[in-house]
Amino acid sequence: MTNVELARSYMEKAEARLAILEVLHRQGDYSDVVREAQEIVELALLRYVGIEPPKWHDVGGFLVDHEKRFPPDVRPRTQRLREISSWLRKERELAFYGEEDFIPSEQYSSDDSMRAMKDARFVVETARQGVDPSG
Repeated sequence: MTNVELARSYMEKAEARLAILEVLHRQGDYSDVVREAQEIVELALLRYVGIEPPKWHDVGGFLVDHEKRFPPDVRPRTQRLREISSWLRKERELAFYGEEDFIPSEQYSSDDSMRAMKDARFVVETARQGVDPSG
């Protein structure tokens, strides 16, 4: 399998998971939307520019370090991509595990869920341009 094939495989996974976000949101499972959105962002962001993903969840700083590897028309978006990665990384553990004083199913709102879905779509659409510029 080549890096391009692997990148396309990651994009297929990321795009399939976008549909799952809609289902979770409709069920009011907002904390799981946030967590799944983070995983979508992680799958989509790096592979398409030939970067082996690090084994941690906030890849935003990594993006900035490797900004020159992104297509020129994507480079202006790297700061926004970094912000999305950072926000979702921060929320990931809370959304899944919670805390004694933070029950995920009670703390996340529809607005949080909508933001996570919107951000994940932005990342996947941006990454899609690099993996398959024609489509």
